[in-house]
Amino acid sequence: MAVLSYLGRLLIVFMTSTLAIRAIANERRLQILEWLKNPTRHFPPQVDGDLVKDGVCGCLIARKLRVSQPTTSEHMRILCQAGLTRPKRIKKWIFYKRDEVRIRQIMKALLAKV
Repeated sequence: MAVLSYLGRLLIVFMTSTLAIRAIANERRLQILEWLKNPTRHFPPQVDGDLVKDGVCGCLIARKLRVSQPTTSEHMRILCQAGLTRPKRIKKWIFYKRDEVRIRQIMKALLAKV
């Protein structure tokens, strides 16, 4: 049973690492992650939600990327699936912030493979 548990965890780390590599292979998604690292530097104040505590509204990310909101939503969906960002709904808006713990775990797993 312990072997199955270990293999399950290993598979999750491998899958997450693969998703993370695919997610950051896109220049725009990599740019979003960079912006979210220091949101107060890269985004204006928001009406709802704190830039640091709650994350950045998807509308502001779309505006800064100069793309449509559906395009931004797809980029953010991929980043969330990879475990690099976390969404938070406030009213009718979705706010995104980096998941620093998961990013460190993924980086550690990736470095262990190289």
